[in-house]
Amino acid sequence: MKYKAVIFDLDGVICFTDEYHYLAWKELADELNIPFDRTINERLRGVSRMDSLEIILEKYTGPALSDEEKERLATKKNDIYRKSLEKMSPADLSDEVKETLNALRNKGLKLAIGSSSKNTKFILQRIGLEGFFDAISDGTNITRSKPDPEVFLKAAEFVLEEPKDCLVIEDAEAGIDAAVAGGFDGAGIGSAAKYSKATYHLSSFKDILKYV
Repeated sequence: MKYKAVIFDLDGVICFTDEYHYLAWKELADELNIPFDRTINERLRGVSRMDSLEIILEKYTGPALSDEEKERLATKKNDIYRKSLEKMSPADLSDEVKETLNALRNKGLKLAIGSSSKNTKFILQRIGLEGFFDAISDGTNITRSKPDPEVFLKAAEFVLEEPKDCLVIEDAEAGIDAAVAGGFDGAGIGSAAKYSKATYHLSSFKDILKYV
C-alpha cells in the first residue's frame, strides 16, 4: 500500500454539519446586525471558531468588543450549534462512508480524524463512530487552525506515522493547504475536489480506495 494511515477532516467529509454551523452563525450575526450569507459562510470552512468570528466581525459596526465579549459570542454560537447537533444520529452517516471506512480498516490502514472542531468527539458519538478511529486530533489539542498543519501533524504523531505515509482527506481548500504545508498528500472532496493543490481529486468518498 502507498500509505499507512488516512487522516480525515470531519465536517463535510465524514458527515455534514455545515447547515448547523451556518444557522448558528446566522443567528449570532442577526443579533449583532451584521450582514451574513452563505458566501461569507464559505470562508469559514476549516477555520477555528475564534477565527470564524473575526471574519464575521469584519462587517460589524457596533461598539468595540473586548476579548472577553468575543469569547462570550463564540461560546453563544457554539451553544446554539451544539444544541442542534443533538438532532444527529447514526442515520447521518451514509452507507458509502461506513462501507469505505470499514474497507480501509480491513486493508490494515490506521484511521484518524484531523478536525479544527472542538465538538468532534460529540459528533462522532452522535453518528455512531465513537471509539472507531485510532486517533483524534481536534480543536481541543491544537493552538493553530488550518491552513496551519498542526492538526494533521498531531494526528500523524498520534498514530505514530510520518506525514509522507499519511493521506489527508479534506473538503476545504484551507485543509488541503494545511496538508501540503505539513508534508502530506491531500485528497480533495466536495468544495476542494477541483483544488489544484490537491494530490487527488475525489468525485465520491469511496474513491479513496483507488489511491491508498
